[in-house]
Amino acid sequence: MRRIGLVLALGLTLAPLVAEAQPAGKIPRIGILRPGSPPDPLVEAFRQGLHELGYAEGRNISIEYRWAEGRDERLPSLAADLVRLQVDVIVAGAAAVAVKQATNVIPIVMPTAAVPGKHGLVASLARPGGNVTGLTSLSDELPGKWMELVKETLPRVFRVAVLWDPAGDSSQVTTSEVAAGSLGMRVQVLKVSRPDGFESAFTEAKKNQAGALIVLGSPFFYAQRTRLVELAAKHRLPAIYAQREFVVGPGGLMSYGTDFHSLFRRAATYVDKILKGAKPADLPVEQPTKFELVINLKTAKALGLTIPQSVLGRADQVIDP
Repeated sequence: MRRIGLVLALGLTLAPLVAEAQPAGKIPRIGILRPGSPPDPLVEAFRQGLHELGYAEGRNISIEYRWAEGRDERLPSLAADLVRLQVDVIVAGAAAVAVKQATNVIPIVMPTAAVPGKHGLVASLARPGGNVTGLTSLSDELPGKWMELVKETLPRVFRVAVLWDPAGDSSQVTTSEVAAGSLGMRVQVLKVSRPDGFESAFTEAKKNQAGALIVLGSPFFYAQRTRLVELAAKHRLPAIYAQREFVVGPGGLMSYGTDFHSLFRRAATYVDKILKGAKPADLPVEQPTKFELVINLKTAKALGLTIPQSVLGRADQVIDP
């Protein structure tokens, strides 16, 4: 009996030590770096993509969220924070440059890179060549489509203001000018890089008798979408945006562009492949194939506009008052 008791005592004593010697199963950690603030519908789309692939946050995957809250100067420190945590993969769109500067080892997935080769993020779309891959969000045809929508919706408009973020793709401006010229219109470029520049830009557009506004694609503009929609309404300036999030929710007039929700869901497949052993260098960067037109008739009514049936008939979504 003494021997049995001794064995039991030793077993109880050693059990915690044995448990400590066997580390619990490690679940993958994903870092997400976003320029705005929560809630973010695009992050929710990414999470939905993970769910469709069998991942459940807190069960077989964990996510570290970092938000710049509209302050781009915070992106480098937030990126460095995720690198210090040694997450398995980092998901970052516009913030991919800051993340790439922080690490050339941890895989980076871009859900909506505008021009991935501009800052040396990838060697080419077909062969990224480093630790960065993902999807592009821009297409060369978009600026022309925006101008065509202005012409078809507002045939009497001669001057179109184009809101441009200089940190973005300058080719959008050039393409917009060419497209406008071919349609008999002129472009007024409004360069804005800070939130306090929006009001003066809209005032300048009205002063120069712009009859419509095109807001070019930009993560900065996306983060400020509610403010931009409010200013367009205040100045009674019909506006076309690059993303549906300006129209659905904030109440913008019209959007035509890449389905960003689809891109973020698709980004989850890149994360899945990387977690299963694929290297970013071997995963080609995908270009967008799906575009959508969203029209808000409530906003059109407030502006005193009648959207032609030819435009309404092509809409993927019409918000009716």
